[in-house]
Amino acid sequence: MIPNPVRVRFAPSPTGPLHIGGVRTALYNFLFARKHGGTLILRIEDTDQNRFVPGAEQYIIESLAWCGLKFDESPERGGPHAPYRQSERSEIYKEYIQRLIVNGHAYYAFDTEAELEVMRASFKADGNKVFQYDQKTRKSLRNSLTVSDSEVNAMLKAGTPYVIRIKIPENQLVVVHDLIRGDVTVNTANLDDKVLFKSDGLPTYHLANVVDDYLMKITHVIRGEEWLPSAPLHVLLYRFFGWEDIMPQFAHLPLILKPDGNGKLSKRDGDRLGFPVFPTEWKDPTTGELYSGYRESGYLSNAVVNILVHLGWNPGTEQELFSMEELIQQFSLERVGKHGSKFDPEKAKWFNHQYLQRKSDEELYQMLKPFLEHSGVAPPGEYVEKVIRLVKDRVFLVPDLWNAAWFFFIRPRDYDAQVYQKIWQPVTTELIQGFAKETAQLVDFNKETLHELVLHFIANSGVKMGQLMNPLRLLMVGSNQGPGMMDLAEVIGKKEFLERIRIGVEKLTK
Repeated sequence: MIPNPVRVRFAPSPTGPLHIGGVRTALYNFLFARKHGGTLILRIEDTDQNRFVPGAEQYIIESLAWCGLKFDESPERGGPHAPYRQSERSEIYKEYIQRLIVNGHAYYAFDTEAELEVMRASFKADGNKVFQYDQKTRKSLRNSLTVSDSEVNAMLKAGTPYVIRIKIPENQLVVVHDLIRGDVTVNTANLDDKVLFKSDGLPTYHLANVVDDYLMKITHVIRGEEWLPSAPLHVLLYRFFGWEDIMPQFAHLPLILKPDGNGKLSKRDGDRLGFPVFPTEWKDPTTGELYSGYRESGYLSNAVVNILVHLGWNPGTEQELFSMEELIQQFSLERVGKHGSKFDPEKAKWFNHQYLQRKSDEELYQMLKPFLEHSGVAPPGEYVEKVIRLVKDRVFLVPDLWNAAWFFFIRPRDYDAQVYQKIWQPVTTELIQGFAKETAQLVDFNKETLHELVLHFIANSGVKMGQLMNPLRLLMVGSNQGPGMMDLAEVIGKKEFLERIRIGVEKLTK
């Protein structure tokens, strides 16, 4: 049953650029909220000041806006539960951590990092598993459970560094009701006493997200699978605060996997594997390193949305291309799978190709315009649109518009040496010059008359079609690429066609 009103949140940390897995999480929250007439909140979880990256928050906001995801409440828009940056809510968390301490569900831990390192080494030397601060080990460590109240008060008064940990109960079963995975049951014997409040006076994610979700009246927590191991801890916090009856419903989304299915697609995989993993370009403020983005690589935002929505969700039909309105109508968590989805870079390009084909010639012209301006050419709009109609079927990314069409606007300056060596025969120069002379006599120069001339010429010359057409293509575009030769010739016109033959033959026969 869907609560009314629905309130969901996307809560990224500004520790770097937003990975496409994060965009997908935001997208699923957006679609769920819009389908149920609910509210979507953007909350910035910036309590980890050690990992804070300048510019990351603005990058996240701009990237999500490019994808068409609009928030109802956010740091920029405000809202009834402001502030929406956790670093600005520290006084709120202090109140709630004290509640846990007073009720015996949390405790002060004064252990230094050096003391904990000794404990880790001791565990390792004894052949035990990795040390964790839990129900067993806390009894032999320096915390408010093992030292007297007077000592605790003295250390607090003296400003002794501490953290506050949750006191996990012994041998209890915690059930996480997950809308995608069903019930997930964990014994508390397998949980450690996680830090809820750090020595810098800020909460960890575990405390802050539970308190904020409660105060912001979140009804559904839709987040990545990597948070599933933390969910039992969060359920316990709801129980300790007495909020279990109004706890949000959980939905943990499956991982996005590398193309070979071998592990999670990470932030470091993108440029290494030859495709972006960030929505927009990111420049690391520390190293200056530049990471490619889908926008700058030539993807359309609605194509990226369709790429991502299918990585985990199945519409149950053969339909693959959706408008945002159609996605809102059809999206449901019931059709989100449990298993990871492999990212397919070629399928991603296919999606973009489909959406580019849906654009009008005028829209594609506007996309091509920056390339024309950069190259210093300004052909008439009608000419450009004529070119676009010839090449658009070959276009998968926006830069392909230029790569597939530049020779309509600029004569080739170089000629592919390998193609030349393969196709240029001793008789080619004479053959091409003879064809040019006959072409010059054409009164009506179009693809139909040119085609007739080609057929007539090869019949009289006794050569094969390729012996004429392949050299002509090399002279027109500098390689063996491009659309149909007759279409190309008709667009550039008789004068340019003959000029390219003249210039090309001169360069190639020097």
